[in-house]
Amino acid sequence: MSNSARMNGKVSVVTGAGSGIGRAAALRLAEEGARVALIDRDSQFVEGVRAEIEAAGGKAIALTVDISAPAQYREALQQIVSEYGRIDTLFANAGILGVVGPIESIEDDEWDETITNNVKGTFTSVKYAIPYLKEAGKGSIVLTSSLSGTRVFSQKGFSAYSTSKASIAAFGQMAAFELAASNIRVNVVAPGTIDTNIFSSEDKETDKMNTKPVEYPEGTVPLPEGSGKPEQVANLVLFLSSEESDHISGAVVHIDGAESLFVG
Repeated sequence: MSNSARMNGKVSVVTGAGSGIGRAAALRLAEEGARVALIDRDSQFVEGVRAEIEAAGGKAIALTVDISAPAQYREALQQIVSEYGRIDTLFANAGILGVVGPIESIEDDEWDETITNNVKGTFTSVKYAIPYLKEAGKGSIVLTSSLSGTRVFSQKGFSAYSTSKASIAAFGQMAAFELAASNIRVNVVAPGTIDTNIFSSEDKETDKMNTKPVEYPEGTVPLPEGSGKPEQVANLVLFLSSEESDHISGAVVHIDGAESLFVG
Protein backbone atom coordinates (compact mmCIF):
# COMPACT_ATOMS: atom_id res chain seq x y z
CA MET A 1 0.00 0.00 0.00
CA SER A 2 1.28 3.46 -0.83
CA ASN A 3 1.66 6.21 1.74
CA SER A 4 -1.07 8.10 -0.10
CA ALA A 5 -3.66 5.37 0.47
CA ARG A 6 -6.78 6.96 1.91
CA MET A 7 -7.19 4.58 4.87
CA ASN A 8 -3.56 4.06 5.88
CA GLY A 9 -3.25 3.38 9.61
CA LYS A 10 -6.97 2.81 10.06
CA VAL A 11 -8.70 -0.28 11.41
CA SER A 12 -12.09 -0.86 9.80
CA VAL A 13 -14.80 -3.24 10.99
CA VAL A 14 -17.26 -4.47 8.35
CA THR A 15 -20.31 -6.53 9.26
CA GLY A 16 -21.99 -8.65 6.64
CA ALA A 17 -18.59 -8.78 4.97
CA GLY A 18 -18.99 -12.18 3.35
CA SER A 19 -20.85 -11.11 0.24
CA GLY A 20 -22.48 -8.29 -1.70
CA ILE A 21 -21.98 -4.72 -0.54
CA GLY A 22 -20.12 -5.78 2.61
CA ARG A 23 -17.58 -7.79 0.65
CA ALA A 24 -17.08 -5.00 -1.88
CA ALA A 25 -16.60 -2.41 0.87
CA ALA A 26 -14.12 -4.60 2.75
CA LEU A 27 -12.05 -5.10 -0.39
CA ARG A 28 -12.12 -1.38 -1.17
CA LEU A 29 -11.14 -0.32 2.34
CA ALA A 30 -8.27 -2.81 2.34
CA GLU A 31 -7.16 -1.61 -1.08
CA GLU A 32 -6.83 1.87 0.40
CA GLY A 33 -4.69 0.70 3.30
CA ALA A 34 -7.11 -0.21 6.09
CA ARG A 35 -6.60 -3.25 8.24
CA VAL A 36 -10.04 -4.82 7.95
CA ALA A 37 -11.95 -6.94 10.46
CA LEU A 38 -14.47 -9.02 8.56
CA ILE A 39 -17.61 -10.09 10.42
CA ASP A 40 -20.19 -12.44 8.94
CA ARG A 41 -22.29 -15.38 10.05
CA ASP A 42 -21.08 -17.48 7.10
CA SER A 43 -17.58 -18.69 7.86
CA GLN A 44 -16.87 -19.94 4.33
CA PHE A 45 -17.77 -16.63 2.71
CA VAL A 46 -15.92 -14.45 5.20
CA GLU A 47 -12.78 -16.58 5.02
CA GLY A 48 -12.93 -16.25 1.26
CA VAL A 49 -12.94 -12.46 1.51
CA ARG A 50 -10.02 -12.55 3.94
CA ALA A 51 -8.08 -14.67 1.45
CA GLU A 52 -8.85 -12.17 -1.34
CA ILE A 53 -7.58 -9.26 0.72
CA GLU A 54 -4.40 -11.04 1.77
CA ALA A 55 -3.73 -12.22 -1.79
CA ALA A 56 -3.80 -8.56 -2.85
CA GLY A 57 -1.30 -7.62 -0.15
CA GLY A 58 -3.76 -6.31 2.42
CA LYS A 59 -4.38 -7.24 6.05
CA ALA A 60 -7.60 -8.76 7.36
CA ILE A 61 -9.00 -11.01 10.03
CA ALA A 62 -12.20 -13.02 9.61
CA LEU A 63 -14.65 -13.59 12.44
CA THR A 64 -17.76 -15.76 12.24
CA VAL A 65 -20.40 -13.84 14.19
CA ASP A 66 -24.18 -13.49 14.20
CA ILE A 67 -24.76 -9.82 15.01
CA SER A 68 -28.17 -10.65 16.47
CA ALA A 69 -26.22 -12.30 19.32
CA PRO A 70 -24.63 -9.36 21.21
CA ALA A 71 -22.27 -11.55 23.27
CA GLN A 72 -20.68 -12.94 20.09
CA TYR A 73 -20.22 -9.47 18.66
CA ARG A 74 -18.70 -8.04 21.84
CA GLU A 75 -16.19 -10.88 21.95
CA ALA A 76 -15.34 -10.26 18.29
CA LEU A 77 -14.60 -6.58 18.97
CA GLN A 78 -12.31 -7.59 21.82
CA GLN A 79 -10.47 -9.94 19.44
CA ILE A 80 -10.11 -7.16 16.88
CA VAL A 81 -8.62 -4.74 19.39
CA SER A 82 -6.35 -7.46 20.72
CA GLU A 83 -5.09 -8.06 17.17
CA TYR A 84 -4.95 -4.51 15.81
CA GLY A 85 -4.94 -2.31 18.93
CA ARG A 86 -7.77 0.00 17.90
CA ILE A 87 -10.95 0.51 15.86
CA ASP A 88 -11.35 3.60 13.69
CA THR A 89 -14.31 2.92 11.43
CA LEU A 90 -17.38 0.70 11.39
CA PHE A 91 -19.51 -0.25 8.40
CA ALA A 92 -22.64 -1.76 9.98
CA ASN A 93 -23.96 -3.48 6.90
CA ALA A 94 -25.24 -6.90 8.00
CA GLY A 95 -28.93 -7.54 7.50
CA ILE A 96 -31.55 -9.79 5.94
CA LEU A 97 -34.41 -9.36 3.50
CA GLY A 98 -36.76 -11.14 5.88
CA VAL A 99 -40.41 -11.92 5.38
CA VAL A 100 -42.18 -10.71 2.23
CA GLY A 101 -45.96 -10.79 2.12
CA PRO A 102 -49.24 -9.04 2.94
CA ILE A 103 -49.25 -7.48 6.40
CA GLU A 104 -52.10 -9.66 7.64
CA SER A 105 -50.25 -12.85 6.67
CA ILE A 106 -46.98 -12.00 8.43
CA GLU A 107 -46.48 -14.03 11.60
CA ASP A 108 -45.35 -12.20 14.71
CA ASP A 109 -42.11 -14.14 14.89
CA GLU A 110 -41.35 -13.43 11.22
CA TRP A 111 -41.74 -9.69 11.82
CA ASP A 112 -39.59 -9.94 14.93
CA GLU A 113 -36.86 -11.80 13.03
CA THR A 114 -36.55 -9.03 10.44
CA ILE A 115 -36.59 -6.22 13.00
CA THR A 116 -34.20 -8.04 15.34
CA ASN A 117 -31.65 -8.82 12.64
CA ASN A 118 -31.75 -5.46 10.90
CA VAL A 119 -32.60 -2.85 13.55
CA LYS A 120 -31.33 -4.43 16.74
CA GLY A 121 -28.35 -5.86 14.85
CA THR A 122 -27.41 -2.38 13.68
CA PHE A 123 -27.95 -0.95 17.16
CA THR A 124 -25.76 -3.65 18.68
CA SER A 125 -23.06 -3.14 16.05
CA VAL A 126 -22.88 0.56 16.85
CA LYS A 127 -23.37 0.42 20.62
CA TYR A 128 -20.50 -1.90 21.39
CA ALA A 129 -18.11 -0.25 18.93
CA ILE A 130 -18.55 3.24 20.40
CA PRO A 131 -16.13 2.83 23.35
CA TYR A 132 -13.34 1.75 20.99
CA LEU A 133 -14.02 4.62 18.59
CA LYS A 134 -13.92 7.04 21.53
CA GLU A 135 -10.59 5.58 22.62
CA ALA A 136 -9.24 6.25 19.13
CA GLY A 137 -10.18 9.92 19.55
CA LYS A 138 -12.35 10.09 16.44
CA GLY A 139 -14.16 7.75 14.15
CA SER A 140 -16.61 7.11 11.36
CA ILE A 141 -19.68 4.88 11.35
CA VAL A 142 -21.59 4.05 8.18
CA LEU A 143 -24.93 2.23 8.26
CA THR A 144 -26.76 0.47 5.45
CA SER A 145 -30.36 1.51 4.95
CA SER A 146 -32.24 1.29 1.64
CA LEU A 147 -34.18 3.26 -0.93
CA SER A 148 -37.08 1.09 0.21
CA GLY A 149 -38.48 2.74 3.30
CA THR A 150 -36.77 6.09 2.85
CA ARG A 151 -37.85 7.20 -0.64
CA VAL A 152 -39.78 4.30 -2.16
CA PHE A 153 -42.90 2.75 -0.61
CA SER A 154 -44.39 0.93 -3.59
CA GLN A 155 -42.97 -2.57 -3.16
CA LYS A 156 -45.82 -4.89 -2.25
CA GLY A 157 -45.12 -7.10 0.73
CA PHE A 158 -42.01 -5.26 1.93
CA SER A 159 -43.49 -3.75 5.09
CA ALA A 160 -41.08 -5.50 7.49
CA TYR A 161 -37.94 -4.87 5.46
CA SER A 162 -38.83 -1.26 4.65
CA THR A 163 -39.74 -0.52 8.27
CA SER A 164 -36.38 -1.89 9.40
CA LYS A 165 -34.48 0.19 6.86
CA ALA A 166 -36.39 3.37 7.72
CA SER A 167 -35.55 2.73 11.38
CA ILE A 168 -31.86 2.36 10.55
CA ALA A 169 -31.87 5.73 8.76
CA ALA A 170 -33.51 7.41 11.76
CA PHE A 171 -31.15 5.72 14.20
CA GLY A 172 -28.14 6.84 12.16
CA GLN A 173 -29.21 10.47 12.31
CA MET A 174 -29.89 10.31 16.05
CA ALA A 175 -26.49 8.67 16.58
CA ALA A 176 -24.78 11.36 14.49
CA PHE A 177 -26.16 14.06 16.76
CA GLU A 178 -25.35 12.21 19.97
CA LEU A 179 -21.81 11.21 19.00
CA ALA A 180 -20.72 14.49 17.40
CA ALA A 181 -19.24 15.73 20.68
CA SER A 182 -16.98 12.66 20.67
CA ASN A 183 -15.78 13.45 17.12
CA ILE A 184 -17.52 10.34 15.78
CA ARG A 185 -19.33 10.84 12.50
CA VAL A 186 -22.33 8.70 11.53
CA ASN A 187 -23.73 8.51 8.02
CA VAL A 188 -26.20 6.28 6.21
CA VAL A 189 -26.03 4.82 2.71
CA ALA A 190 -29.38 4.00 1.10
CA PRO A 191 -28.84 1.90 -2.03
CA GLY A 192 -31.44 1.41 -4.72
CA THR A 193 -31.42 -1.65 -6.97
CA ILE A 194 -27.96 -3.20 -6.59
CA ASP A 195 -26.84 -6.52 -8.09
CA THR A 196 -26.37 -8.58 -4.91
CA ASN A 197 -27.57 -11.92 -3.57
CA ILE A 198 -30.11 -10.53 -1.11
CA PHE A 199 -32.96 -12.24 -2.96
CA SER A 200 -31.25 -15.62 -2.99
CA SER A 201 -32.60 -18.63 -1.14
CA GLU A 202 -29.79 -18.25 1.39
CA ASP A 203 -31.53 -15.20 2.83
CA LYS A 204 -34.46 -15.27 5.23
CA GLU A 205 -37.11 -14.57 2.64
CA THR A 206 -40.62 -15.99 3.01
CA ASP A 207 -42.47 -14.97 -0.13
CA LYS A 208 -46.13 -15.28 0.83
CA MET A 209 -47.27 -13.45 -2.29
CA ASN A 210 -45.71 -15.87 -4.77
CA THR A 211 -44.43 -12.93 -6.80
CA LYS A 212 -41.03 -11.59 -7.70
CA PRO A 213 -39.69 -9.42 -4.85
CA VAL A 214 -39.37 -6.34 -7.07
CA GLU A 215 -42.29 -5.67 -9.38
CA TYR A 216 -41.00 -2.65 -11.28
CA PRO A 217 -40.74 -2.95 -15.07
CA GLU A 218 -37.34 -3.01 -16.72
CA GLY A 219 -35.63 0.31 -17.16
CA THR A 220 -36.46 1.87 -13.80
CA VAL A 221 -32.89 3.11 -13.28
CA PRO A 222 -32.48 6.16 -15.52
CA LEU A 223 -28.68 5.96 -15.80
CA PRO A 224 -27.73 3.89 -18.87
CA GLU A 225 -25.84 1.28 -16.85
CA GLY A 226 -29.03 0.13 -15.12
CA SER A 227 -28.79 -1.54 -11.71
CA GLY A 228 -25.91 -0.50 -9.49
CA LYS A 229 -22.95 -2.61 -8.52
CA PRO A 230 -21.72 -3.38 -5.00
CA GLU A 231 -18.42 -1.74 -5.91
CA GLN A 232 -20.18 1.56 -6.51
CA VAL A 233 -21.68 1.49 -3.03
CA ALA A 234 -18.25 0.50 -1.70
CA ASN A 235 -16.76 3.67 -3.17
CA LEU A 236 -19.33 5.70 -1.24
CA VAL A 237 -18.59 3.78 1.97
CA LEU A 238 -14.88 4.45 1.48
CA PHE A 239 -15.50 8.18 1.07
CA LEU A 240 -17.70 8.37 4.18
CA SER A 241 -15.16 6.35 6.18
CA SER A 242 -12.17 8.43 5.11
CA GLU A 243 -10.96 11.85 6.18
CA GLU A 244 -12.22 13.22 2.87
CA SER A 245 -15.69 13.42 4.42
CA ASP A 246 -14.57 14.82 7.77
CA HIS A 247 -17.34 17.46 7.88
CA ILE A 248 -20.15 15.12 6.82
CA SER A 249 -22.28 13.55 9.54
CA GLY A 250 -25.97 12.73 9.82
CA ALA A 251 -26.35 12.37 6.05
CA VAL A 252 -28.58 9.79 4.39
CA VAL A 253 -27.01 9.33 0.96
CA HIS A 254 -29.15 7.65 -1.66
CA ILE A 255 -27.18 5.77 -4.28
CA ASP A 256 -29.71 4.68 -6.87
CA GLY A 257 -28.82 6.03 -10.31
CA ALA A 258 -31.84 8.37 -9.99
CA GLU A 259 -34.15 5.35 -9.66
CA SER A 260 -36.26 7.01 -6.97
CA LEU A 261 -37.12 9.82 -9.38
CA PHE A 262 -38.87 7.21 -11.50
CA VAL A 263 -40.43 4.81 -9.00
CA GLY A 264 -40.75 6.90 -5.84
